[in-house]
Amino acid sequence: QVQLVESGGGLVQAGDSLRLSCAASGRTFSNYRLGWFRQAPGKEREFVAAIVWGGGSASYAGSVKDRFTISRDNAKNTVYLQMNSLKPEDTAVYYCAAGQSVYVRSWSGYDYWGQGTQVTVSS
Repeated sequence: QVQLVESGGGLVQAGDSLRLSCAASGRTFSNYRLGWFRQAPGKEREFVAAIVWGGGSASYAGSVKDRFTISRDNAKNTVYLQMNSLKPEDTAVYYCAAGQSVYVRSWSGYDYWGQGTQVTVSS
C-alpha cells in the first residue's frame, strides 16, 4: 500500500506562485505513476499533471501547461507541483494520487489518494 499526504496549499493573489508537495510512505514502486488532480465545488475531479516515479516524461492538462511543473525527488519519496502565474480558475482542492494504470488522465487510473490541500487564488 502507498500512503500520500499533500501540503503547501494556501490563499494567494492572481499571478502568484505556490509549490505543493506530496510525501509518500509505505511501499513505492518504480513503475507507479504519480498524478495531481484538482476539484472545485460542484465540479468533477480534473486531471492536472502526472509523472512516472522511476522516470519518463511528464503529462499536463492543457489548462496548466507552461505554468505548472511536476517533479519528484526519489530520495525523499516526494512529488512536487510548482504552480506559477496562478489564476482564479485554479482555485480548487488539489489531490495527489498513485497508480499503475496506463490511463494517465482519468481518476479511475489511480488506486491511492491523498487527503487534499486547498488552493485559493483571488483576483
